[in-house]
Amino acid sequence: MANRSLSYLFIILLHLFLILNCSIAEDGDEARSSGSNSIVFATLGRSNYAFDIFTIPISASNSNDNFRSPEELQVTDAKSVNYNGFFASPTSPPLLNLLSDHSMLSQVTNSPSTLQCLVYVTERDGYSNIYLDAYNPSTSSNTRKSRSVLEQVDFISQRVQIPLLQQQKNLISMKDKPSISGEYLIYVSTHENPLLPRKSWAAVYATHIKTGQTHRLTPHGVADFSPSVSPSGTWIAVASSGEKGWDGEIEDLNTHIYIFKTNGSHRIKVVDHGGWPCWVDDFTFYFHTSSDDGWWSVYRATLPASVGDTIHIDSVRIERVSPPGLHAFTPAASAKNKNFIAVATRRPTSRFRHIELLDIKTNKFVELTKNVSPNMHHYNPFFSLDGNEIGYHKCRGSGNEEGEENKKLLLENVKSPSEKISLFRIGGSFPSFSPSGDRIAYVGFPGLFVVNRDGSGKREIFSGAAFSTAWDWKRKVVYTSTGPTFASERTQVDIISVTIEDDDKAKDESGGIVDQSNVKKLTTGGQNNAFPSASPDGKWVVFRSGRSGHKNLYIMDAFEGEKGGIYRLTEGPWTDTMCNWSPDGEWIAFASDRENPGSGSYEIFFIHPDGTGLKKVVHSGIGGRTNHPWFSPGSDNFVFTTDYAAVSAEPISNPHHFQPYGDIFIARSDGSEIQRMTHNSYEDGTPAWGPTFMKPVDVVERPSSGSHCSFDDCHWLGKYAPKVAVNFRSQQSC
Repeated sequence: MANRSLSYLFIILLHLFLILNCSIAEDGDEARSSGSNSIVFATLGRSNYAFDIFTIPISASNSNDNFRSPEELQVTDAKSVNYNGFFASPTSPPLLNLLSDHSMLSQVTNSPSTLQCLVYVTERDGYSNIYLDAYNPSTSSNTRKSRSVLEQVDFISQRVQIPLLQQQKNLISMKDKPSISGEYLIYVSTHENPLLPRKSWAAVYATHIKTGQTHRLTPHGVADFSPSVSPSGTWIAVASSGEKGWDGEIEDLNTHIYIFKTNGSHRIKVVDHGGWPCWVDDFTFYFHTSSDDGWWSVYRATLPASVGDTIHIDSVRIERVSPPGLHAFTPAASAKNKNFIAVATRRPTSRFRHIELLDIKTNKFVELTKNVSPNMHHYNPFFSLDGNEIGYHKCRGSGNEEGEENKKLLLENVKSPSEKISLFRIGGSFPSFSPSGDRIAYVGFPGLFVVNRDGSGKREIFSGAAFSTAWDWKRKVVYTSTGPTFASERTQVDIISVTIEDDDKAKDESGGIVDQSNVKKLTTGGQNNAFPSASPDGKWVVFRSGRSGHKNLYIMDAFEGEKGGIYRLTEGPWTDTMCNWSPDGEWIAFASDRENPGSGSYEIFFIHPDGTGLKKVVHSGIGGRTNHPWFSPGSDNFVFTTDYAAVSAEPISNPHHFQPYGDIFIARSDGSEIQRMTHNSYEDGTPAWGPTFMKPVDVVERPSSGSHCSFDDCHWLGKYAPKVAVNFRSQQSC
């Protein structure tokens, strides 16, 4: 009997032990045995965006001389990134039904006539969604001008906030350009895979606000961007490349304007070469395009008085409304205020894009945002319902240093479509995990940094210009390339190894000194040596070098570098680059343009370390770019960045990205089961796959003491037009 009692006790203790361990696995960030792990990647400038939506009133005056000083109000809540807004009617039945379910409604409807309903895109909770905010601006102070977040605390507390789309499990997509038409939410989503390489997933959908029932309005096989609903709700205009698809454009997508009924029927092409349509009435809309004289400009399209099945493109009257001499784009119009259109501009005299009003009758501009925040970029204007205010998004700035919204993220959690992979965007570039997964190396342009994955212990281990990082598997060593990025074969770029001192010996970044004695130069005999990756036994390093006049792959001694031995792995008049050694030692993955040298088109290849078994694993499609492969800890999968999903939004509506759009994808090591991991209109790249599962929550580096707004506008908007006419579309992005 005693033995039986002991057995029962043992079983109970065993169950308690298992339950405790399961809870630790769920709450902690270690899950190696289950095959769960993490991917970290970089997004150019994203950690500094901190976008919020602001509004600014329009004066009755139509001249700069008498224009009242504008007053700006921040209307979104400084949580994550908020952009591309639309003012909806608070009296529309579907919105009233939504608001009636919230006990806070009485708090925001003390003055029903001033209730505002803002629909916008937000990236809170690690994924893109569309929110409705109902608020009463009259509850704020009469002083609106440049109010900080803390000054709006009582304003923000009286807000009803509702997600308009419910997140489905493991179904991640980008949402964009929302508007309300009757009982429907109209928007762009990327949740359907066209199953073709370099085909955009962007399409326009209509979701019934009450039931959630969703219909695709874009024909299958076609991508649509930037939808706009006519004032009567009869028509939707979109920018679309039609059946042609995407040809790799990264500045002007060379889209056309199509219109169709709000049920998706009667689709008609009405404008050749145009984007970002906006209706002023059911027969007139504005749009932007890159003009033959080199300037992005706004045009007006007037449809025939009777719009029906017989309309054709030749019956549409097109007029240019913004003059040459400046870039004007992303127009907004109002049925209640037809005297003005709002546009974003980049003038030759400014480094920043601003929102201005263009008086249609006098053809004069009225500055808005330059008077409030002259040294910030402003994006994608839209009108209030009464036509008396302009909304737009911009970076909210640093604000109060103690505020939650100003914490700088080392790692931003991004919702992953796979439960076994946590996904993070890092506030740097070229990340890599230590062999145990407890630390991450990355570059800061300049500088090479190492930090614990929880954000602690950050220190700079090399202060020079560096790009690409990789850990040694056996020693406390990080490899990197030092020198200019995106350089020619003959540019001096070298591989170095940096030995990491123990914590009690090293000085962190607050010490202000980096001990360069731990740096060892490994390459000596060539130019443009980059992208090192160590073998699992820690004896060798594979890297890219331009020493032959072409960028090919080489393997050298990990301890002594070239002096200890070097072996040429690939050879040919092309570029092999961005190499990564598999953890099992069997393969080296790399990107190459060998099938079309010099074209800029890259695909993923594998090769054995002895030079045998070369095979193409990922086919990019004609002109495609597939780069930065990195093996999973088990070597059975790999992650990479690619333009396989083309573009998801008009590039001019975003800040600048140095390379074409890219998303993070994973695949099996034989190239099968390709899966898209990120959905956005940013430039995602340089991914790394780590051995541990990191808890999917943001990792805060430290409170920021400076502005979060240090990012660039589209560089090609600074290429101002010459005096002679040029084809702006042919100009290449840097």
